[in-house]
This record gives sequence, C-alpha cells and structure tokens, in this order.
Amino acid sequence: MNESSAAPRESAELRALIDQRYADVMAACRAARIPLHDDAGVAERVRRTLLASDFAYDILRRQPELLAPAGLEKLRANTDASTRGATLELPADEERCMAVLRRFRHAEAVRLVFRDVNGLDDIDETLASTSALYETLLAVGLRWSENAMHARYGIPRDPGGKEQRMVVLGFGKLGGNELNFSSDIDLVLAYASGGDTDGTRPLDNGEYFVREGRQLVRLLAEPTVDGICARVDLRLRPFGNAGRLALPFSAMEQYYQREGRDWERYAWIKARPVAGDRTAGRELQDMLRPFVYRRYLDYTAFAGLREMKALIDAEVARKDLAGNLKLGPGGIREIEFVVQLTQMIRGGRDPALRVRGLLPALRACESRGYIPKARAKLLRDAYIFLRRLENRVQMLRDAQTHDIPDDALSRERLALGLHYASWDALAVELAKHRTAVSAEFAAVLVPQAGQTATAPAADIELWQAARDESLTAGTMEASGFIPGAEAADELGKLPRAGSVRSMSARSAERLERLMPQLIGAARASASPVPSLLRMVRLVQAVARRSSYLALLDEQPSARRRVASVFAESAFLAERVIAQPLLLDDVLDPRIDQIPLKRADISAEIVRSLGTLDERDAERELERINEFRSSIAFRLGLAFSDGRADAPATARRLAGLAEAVIGAVLALAAREMTAQHGRLPGDGLGFAVLGYGSLGGEELGFASDLDLVFVYDGKRANATSDGPRPVDGTRWYQRLAQRVMHWLGAQTHAGSLYDVDTRLRPDGSKGLLVASVDAFEAYQRDRAWTWEHQALQRARFVAGDAAVGAMLDAVRKEILGAPRDKARVFAEVGAMRSRWRAERDRSDAARVDLKQGKGALIDIEFVLQGLVLAHAAGHPGLLETTANSVLIDEMRAAGLFSQAQADTLHVAHADLLQMGLTCTLDLRPRVAARTPQLEQLCAAVQRVIGELGFDFGESAAAEAKAV
Repeated sequence: MNESSAAPRESAELRALIDQRYADVMAACRAARIPLHDDAGVAERVRRTLLASDFAYDILRRQPELLAPAGLEKLRANTDASTRGATLELPADEERCMAVLRRFRHAEAVRLVFRDVNGLDDIDETLASTSALYETLLAVGLRWSENAMHARYGIPRDPGGKEQRMVVLGFGKLGGNELNFSSDIDLVLAYASGGDTDGTRPLDNGEYFVREGRQLVRLLAEPTVDGICARVDLRLRPFGNAGRLALPFSAMEQYYQREGRDWERYAWIKARPVAGDRTAGRELQDMLRPFVYRRYLDYTAFAGLREMKALIDAEVARKDLAGNLKLGPGGIREIEFVVQLTQMIRGGRDPALRVRGLLPALRACESRGYIPKARAKLLRDAYIFLRRLENRVQMLRDAQTHDIPDDALSRERLALGLHYASWDALAVELAKHRTAVSAEFAAVLVPQAGQTATAPAADIELWQAARDESLTAGTMEASGFIPGAEAADELGKLPRAGSVRSMSARSAERLERLMPQLIGAARASASPVPSLLRMVRLVQAVARRSSYLALLDEQPSARRRVASVFAESAFLAERVIAQPLLLDDVLDPRIDQIPLKRADISAEIVRSLGTLDERDAERELERINEFRSSIAFRLGLAFSDGRADAPATARRLAGLAEAVIGAVLALAAREMTAQHGRLPGDGLGFAVLGYGSLGGEELGFASDLDLVFVYDGKRANATSDGPRPVDGTRWYQRLAQRVMHWLGAQTHAGSLYDVDTRLRPDGSKGLLVASVDAFEAYQRDRAWTWEHQALQRARFVAGDAAVGAMLDAVRKEILGAPRDKARVFAEVGAMRSRWRAERDRSDAARVDLKQGKGALIDIEFVLQGLVLAHAAGHPGLLETTANSVLIDEMRAAGLFSQAQADTLHVAHADLLQMGLTCTLDLRPRVAARTPQLEQLCAAVQRVIGELGFDFGESAAAEAKAV
C-alpha cells in the first residue's frame, strides 16, 4: 500500500461519477424514509465505497436500509457473517428461500467492501470474512436442503442405523480461509458410508446424497432476479465431471490410492470441512493424509508441479492472460506453488507445514527454516499486494475476474482506492512484485538449471559404455578416474543390478538423465574414484525409491554436495547409503540451524514423534532413529566442513545421545505403565547415569554408551497399580531391560546405540539396575580406585531429576573424601600402565590417538588422578565432568600452571580432532608419527612428569604386582 501522506485527488470525470452515485444512493434512502446522519464521517466512507465498487452502488440503491442506523452498525461491526447467519430464517418455499439467501449475501458483501475500502479490515481479515460468509451460506443452505430431503425420503442411515450427514469439503481459497470477493467455491461432497434412508420412500444413500448435493447447488448457484449466491465448482471431485456428485469415504480412499494425481495432492493441501458433518470430514482427511503427505521427503512433487505449471502456461498463452493477477507470470499462483511445493516435499515429515492458507503456510515454512527469511518477505509482500489488488478488481463489479480492466477510469478507481496517486504509480509497484516473484519461482522450480542441465557428451558416452558392457579401465582413467579398474567394474555392473532392472519406466528415464551428471560430479570432487564407487552403491540402494532419484535429478547442488561428501568422508557416505533419508540433510536449507542444546533436541524429538499417524513403539523408535541419524549426520557435515571444531562436535553428540536416551526412557516408561501400571510416589524414581565419553561430553560419531541404571530404593517393595502388578524392584529391572533393548534394537533406520553397562556396581556380575543406597554402599565400601576414576565422569543424563540429584550428592561425597595423594598417583599410574599394555596400538610408525603415550587417555587419567587427590580441598573440581572445563578448573585451583593448562588444552583439542577425522574416514584412531604429533604427545608426557605421575616402566612393574 502506498504510504503517501496526502490523499490522492480524483479526476473531474471520476469526481462527477462519485457525486452522481452518492446523490442516487441518498435519493434511495430518502424514498425509503431512511435517515442518514453523517456523525462519524459516514458520507466520506460511503463515497469511498462508491469509488471502489459498482456492485456496492447497485446494492445500496436496492437495499438502502443498509445505511439506516442499524444497518450502519452491521457495517461497522467486526463480527463476521456466521453470527448473523445463525439467526437467519429461511422460508420453506424454495423460490423465497433463494431470494432470502441472495439478499443476505448481498448485504454481507457490501459490508466486506465497506470495511475493506475504509481501512476497517486488513486483507487477511477481508479474505477470512469472505470465507466465513460462504461457509455460512453453505451451512444454512445445506440445513434447508436436508430438511427438504428428509421430508421426502427420510433420514439417511448406515447399516447400523446411525444417521448420516453430507460432508462438504472446501478446497482452494475457501479451504485456505482466504476466499476472494467474487471467487467461485471449490467443493467436494462426500458421506461416511452406504445405507438407506428411513422414510416411506427410501433411497439408497448414494442416490440420496447426490440429490441433496444438487439441491444445495441449486439453492446457491441458480440465477434468479436477485442474481446468485455463489458460483459452485465441483470438478475437483474424483473423476471430475465424469464422477458421481457425492461418494462414500471408502470409494474416495480407493480412488486416491489408485488414481490420485499430483495436482490432486496439491488441491488437498488446502481442503477442510466447511459444512455438514465436520467431524466425519476430519476423519476423511486423516484417512487421505498419506496420499497428500508422503511418509518420506517427496521430491517427485517437482514433476507434478511442472506439469501443472505447463498446463497453466498453455492456458495463459491460448487466452492471452499474461496480465492475469492469478495465472500470469509472477502472479498469485506462482507464489502458491513455491509454498505448496515445500509443503508437499516435507509435510509428511514435518506436521508444522500441514497448514491451510498461503500466509500461515509461508510463516510455517519460514519458521522451520525451509524458506529463507529474505525470500519469505519478498513472497509475503508480493502476495499481500496482489491479493489486495485482485480483491479490489473483483469488488469493482462483483465479477469473477483476475484481469486488470482496460479502461482508464476503472484503473484510476483502483489506484485511488488503494491510495496510489495514479495508475502509473500502481503499475510500477505491480511490475516490481511480479518480476520478483517470477525470479523466485524460476529459482525454486528449476534450481540452477535442474532438469534442463545437459551432461557433457563424454559422460553420456561413459554411461552408455557401461550399459553396453564395453567400459574399460583405460577409458575411466582417460576420463579422470585413476585407478580405473574398480570404477569401470562397478559402473559396468550397475545397469545389470536387480534393483535397476526392475525400475519403473519413469525412474529408468530419470536414471538415464542422472547417471552422466553423477559421473561428472564425482570427477569434480576431491577423490573421484571413491566418490563414484560410493555413489554407484547409493544408486543401487535407492533405485526403487523414485523420490530420492528425483532429489538428485532435480537438485544440481545436491549432486555436487553428495559427490563432495562421498569423496571426503567414508563414514558419512556409508550412513547415507544405509539411510537414504539422510540425502535431504545434504541439501537441507536449515543445515546451519542444528539444535544444539539438549532441551531443543528433546523438543524436536517430541515434535517429530507428533508427526506419526500411529503411535506404536516400533514406529516411534524408527522415527527417533531417523532423527538421531539426521542430527548426527548434520553434525558430521559441520565438522567435516570446518564449521564446528572437535570439542563442540563431541559435546553436541553427547547432548544428542542424552536427548535420545530421555526419549527412549519415556517410551519405555509409557509401555511399562500400560502393562503394569505406575508405582506410588512422585516422578519416575529412576535415573540413567552416563559414564565415559557420554558422561565426559566427548562422544564420537560411532561411540557406544556407558550407562548405569539406578532407582529410588524406597519404592523397591511397592506394587504397581496396573492390570499386571509387579513389585518395584522387578518394575525397574524390566524398565532398564527395555531401555537397553530399544537403544540397541534394529529398525528400518538401523539401531540407536551400542550400550555397555559393565561400569555398574559389581560389573557384569551385578544386577542391571541398583538402588541409590546400594550404589552408594558399593562406591563407598567396595569400589576400586579405577571405578572412582570412572565415577569422576559420571553424570545424570535421563530420568527422574530428584534421583539424579541424589546420585550427584553421592558422587560428590565419594570423590570428595580425603585421599593419600601418593597412593592415588601410584594406583592411577599402575592402571594406566596396564591399559597401555593391553590396548595401545601404537608402533614405530603410528600413534594410537586414544591409548598411546601422551594421547587422550593419558590426559584423562591425569585429570582423574588430580580430582581424586585434591577434590577434598577443591570441591569445585566436582562441578564438571568435561575434560576441557576441568583443565581450566584445575588451573584456577593452582594445580596446573598456565603453560601446563595450555599444553593440555591444545593436545586435547587436536587429538580429539584427529580422532573424529579418523572416524569419518572409517579408519582406526591411529595416526602416522608426524613431527607435529610427536611434539604434541611429548609435551603431554612432560606435563605428566611435572605433575608427579608415572605411566612408564616403574608403573608397569607396580601394575604387575597389583
């Protein structure tokens, strides 16, 4: 809207027209003895209404009572038509009923014009109020039709005798609650099930609802002396004009499963019940949701959108609609396509996108990070501008049009009504928005050439040679794949793979177009041969999944990114091959928006589980696994790209594991409660402790989880209150077993984590779950020094926070007890020497990054030994389990010099970095002895000696004695 401070002035011709029409309306008021008091600028508001709408002029002359005091109150009222429609009484006579409906619609439509042009409603409110008007007309019209039909044929019932009602589903702008002023209304009519009416002239339900539908359409759409109520379009129903007017739910489900087309999926995005049995309508929507929103990310939606756009473009060319506000280039439909494409692709996975209406859907796409903020603002501004202009074009003469009028006077009226100084000023703004929308639509529909990209002829020939079984190692090497033997062999096998030979014709066509592109992308990567070999395996894995082929086919940036990741990281490549769903994470526009805090990750898991249509343990575990894999993969990409360092990555992986454990524990507790009931008391009474790399917040990409399960012993002898009650000890034992099982269970998405519980009291000989008292007694009376070392890294990660607090107090009490420093150092040194002898894989040429001299475990043992020796005097050392934080705490406590702390910090970060890099390369955490690595490890060893630890020969002798 133009924000000009001065109101634009009309031409003499327009001023004369408004003056004459205002005089005509006043004359009609006087003839009807209706007083008009200009006590609140009524005259100016009426004149603005007449400026904007010939339709309003015609209705005000015919219904001057709309300007009576009571009428003006309705015009000013901010309640929509549903309030007044609820008390609307329709005569039993059909002709009189139609007259009442039309006069009601006219009065309400004038109210919409009056409020819009006088700034009483914004465009959102105008569109929503228009939608409410037509919903009201449908509701009262259906009620009248039902009464008339019931009187003739009785009430329709299902075979069990339950009353059946029509379900009226609104599509398009009506479904989106954003209806144009003079739009038609797209409807689909349905009913729940077959049966018969119960009257003296019974009808089959199918025939009954067809007749009721015809009656409803006649009431609203048949022209009379008063015009029509609504233009009704029923062509979106199954089989279009050739299909029955109303169908039972079973027939609709069968149609969409077997016959449903892409354009129908787009149409159903906005569908909602607008009249009749709305509860049944929502059940139908739930039934058809898998048709609209696919379980996996659906990049085949691009092809469907292209087909729809091609049909629209053909119509635009045939009918010369280039200036059409809806269908023309840069028009409303292109904005809708951009947003709906995102909904179609991702709505099956992300329920936040399953919203109707363009602006709410755009907000959802923006808030979820799928549409960048700048693009969202551009589309939003253009949409609001175009819809306001479109609505004013229709208000002008109540015509279902999306074309700008040709005559200068009408254009002047539009411009002045929208507060532009002239039509030329408005036209400049219109052109700006349309150009911007066209550019955005082209970028989304055919990103960076997309399907139109042509592979180099040489790569097409390579793929053809692979198909012809004539591909040789020499040919591959000449093309840049060195060595070429394995590449030629694997590429040659691909066309004959069973998954490829059984592809559909459409997928096979897509593969023919895609493979030369993948060959070129692999060649351009850092490691062409590994990249190509892994992509061949990926193609075999997804050959029967058209959506994933479509992703690679449609998105050139995805091809390049996949080739790069496959060249640089064997680990990430294997994850994608095993779980092709991760392909989306390669291209996800939200790649930099990874949830990093445990609370955020937990909230995302809850949201993700909320997308499931069926909440059963197996499906939920699969979804948790998919979510974990996605976040871990994105963390791997961030680390591989250098966007995150090793300590941050390890810490975030630990936070992810915590959130997953919490989700699995909640699921297990829910299942236990369903089977055995709850135990008395507040909270769950159960906690999970993370040890090792999880407890120390240094988790790797392939780390297992060291877990210990503890429960509140006060509930040991209590009995659960469910159908199969058990005592507390058994309840918690089964809960722990279920958590263990589910963390390691294989689903379609793989398993979550390998779990190790041997750090529990008495190790593998002890019970899987211990009471808090038993845990404390063991740590105080029977635990070895190495177990107290392990306890230093233990922390609460899931379960009942009250039990977690008890365990934290136990940990601090045990670790804070005074100890003999010399004995602690000797025992820590002895255990370190033993571990090194048993586990160090270092040799003359390589260093074990974890177990080698001066490596990560040496740093860990030094920190643990110092905690055990000094925590009694420095309790602040017990506030953290993370090594990097602990180094700073020890420097602050005077246990390290600044130089020693710096040495350990650098070594810890660098060794962690190298270790994670090895994991991403699927290599053991063993690195070549470079001068830099030797120097790093030697520096750590110097600090170890300066602090008084001995992890060498004398410690080894003591270790043997122990």
